[in-house]
Amino acid sequence: MQNIKIYAGPHLDQINYPEDLRKFAESDLVKISQELRQYIIDTVSVYGGHFGASLGVVELTVALHYAFNTPLDQLIFDVGHQAYGHKILTGRRSQFHTNRVYKGLSGFPKRTESEYDAFGVGHSSTSISAALGMAVASKLKGEHDKQHIAVIGDGALTGGMAFEGLNHAGVANANIIVVLNDNCMSIDPNVGALKEYLTDITTSPTYNKFKDDVWKALDKMSKLGQLSQDILSKVHDTLKGGLLTHSNLFEALGFRYFGPVDGHDVNHLVKIFNDLKKIPGPKLLHCVTVKGKGFAPAEKDQTKWHAPGLFDKTSGEIIKSANNTPQPPKFQDVFGHSIVELAEMNPKIVGITPAMPSGSSMNIMMKAMPDRAFDVGIAEQHAVTFSAGLATQGMIPFCNIYSTFMQRAYDQVVHDVALQKLHVIFCMDRAGLAGADGQTHHGMLDIPYMRCVPNMVVSAPMNEEELRNLMYSATLDKNAGPFSIRYPRGNGVMIDWKRPFAEIVVGKGRKLRDGKDMAILSFGTAGLLAQTAINLLDKDGISCAHYDMRFVKPLDEEMLHEVFTKYKQIITVEDGTIVGGFGSAILEFMAENHYHADVTRMGMPDRIVEHGEQHELYAECGFDAKSIQQMAKSVLGVRNMAQ
Repeated sequence: MQNIKIYAGPHLDQINYPEDLRKFAESDLVKISQELRQYIIDTVSVYGGHFGASLGVVELTVALHYAFNTPLDQLIFDVGHQAYGHKILTGRRSQFHTNRVYKGLSGFPKRTESEYDAFGVGHSSTSISAALGMAVASKLKGEHDKQHIAVIGDGALTGGMAFEGLNHAGVANANIIVVLNDNCMSIDPNVGALKEYLTDITTSPTYNKFKDDVWKALDKMSKLGQLSQDILSKVHDTLKGGLLTHSNLFEALGFRYFGPVDGHDVNHLVKIFNDLKKIPGPKLLHCVTVKGKGFAPAEKDQTKWHAPGLFDKTSGEIIKSANNTPQPPKFQDVFGHSIVELAEMNPKIVGITPAMPSGSSMNIMMKAMPDRAFDVGIAEQHAVTFSAGLATQGMIPFCNIYSTFMQRAYDQVVHDVALQKLHVIFCMDRAGLAGADGQTHHGMLDIPYMRCVPNMVVSAPMNEEELRNLMYSATLDKNAGPFSIRYPRGNGVMIDWKRPFAEIVVGKGRKLRDGKDMAILSFGTAGLLAQTAINLLDKDGISCAHYDMRFVKPLDEEMLHEVFTKYKQIITVEDGTIVGGFGSAILEFMAENHYHADVTRMGMPDRIVEHGEQHELYAECGFDAKSIQQMAKSVLGVRNMAQ
């Protein structure tokens, strides 16, 4: 990778760690914030990455590290899209250009990367629970002055786990500060009653004027003694609920609520944080920010600039790779267009996504059929059980959740869908190696965790046409039960993909080619890697049969009997963990049917796989086309030597 020098600015250039930041006067913090924001713009424009979220919390990040004694005081960013400024201020500025690059910095806070990353994140809504656990541990150890701060966005607050953490924190009497970063956005605009509630707080002119008057009065009465302050504070708490459409949710849960405040006023934030440090127990500071702050295009189109790729920082033009030839579509877009076609054919079909309409391309259906497509917020558990409820009434829900996020709703998949044999179709985007988002976002576990669920169909397309046909087949009455379809992030291989729907019989694979030396069995888009490897093996004089199994549950047993009768050397290839995955299913079939063959499983190893481009990770995990070719030659060499 080309290393382009990014100038940090005269103040930021002197800051390697937060203790350097704290040496500056408070009057310098505005300038430091400006330099930090520009450094993020300059770097991300050249190297790519998440963008708008980190711009929106620049002042907040500077204020937190200035007011608190990190890393002794523990700072947890929810999700972590917004942690770029945090990384730059905590010893990683010189490496920041490697962010999300293979063997470089993680795109998310990561405990093994820095002591300032108090908790590893990547999935939403975990920060309050983690910070509360740390706060309770500090209380038990007698560390009474230690601070624990969770920074959570209003999008992440829609996740049920966030409310579980708030509910416990309100009675745990531990020293925790929750900073609510309210920008009305997650990746897409936020939805739901909570958004309306926060809007009520932030826009009520009567309440905000009253709040300001009370705070000023409290400040003036500080010289009159604690009793006067307590009385006025109680009056404030009593009247506050009456000035809003609803009573204050956070105070009802046992938090001291402060705000809303301007999340871009760095000096005011420092003052507030210094005050909050002196107040024991659970506190919540409500900060209003703008996602993409300081870069006009990102402020205007916040979804587009969540992770825009490379762009011209002067013109605001996103740089797209020049390619004059037609390109295959993304799998997610094939899903998005296909579900609209299917819904036009069948009025029972509805779409559900947990806060990922643009990421899953469910936004195509939401635009075409707004009454039949639902964004339920960052709430995977609710998405699944909501889908189950729809299914009990004869609807056919397509519940589209990234593979890595489906893990968060596993009990609902088992208890609410599979046990009741409900007709819910799970479309799992980003299955397999997800790329630069790395270990928190790889969809490596869904094959094992879905195939062990009773009543569940587990399928994967090898290309875009297969995805369309699996979606169609899943809607048929004969297949009215739990049905899962996994597919990867990125583009497919077919230019002419939009063809008429055709049924794929559940549990039936397809033989793509015959061969005399060995058989390669593939599941899903890993079959494309196998195809390339087989073509390479042809040049080596090795003849391989290729079977695209399509289903890991139920398996095509007729096809497998053919394979094990004809071949003694078999390789399985999958874009998922080999522990309990597709290859394991083949071994189980072999053992149960008393066949004897050499079966070599290729896929993701039983370890955490870091971030990088997909092709880099396929090679690292040892199942890219070259690795499959080498494995086949090695296996056949071992066999020939034995003979």
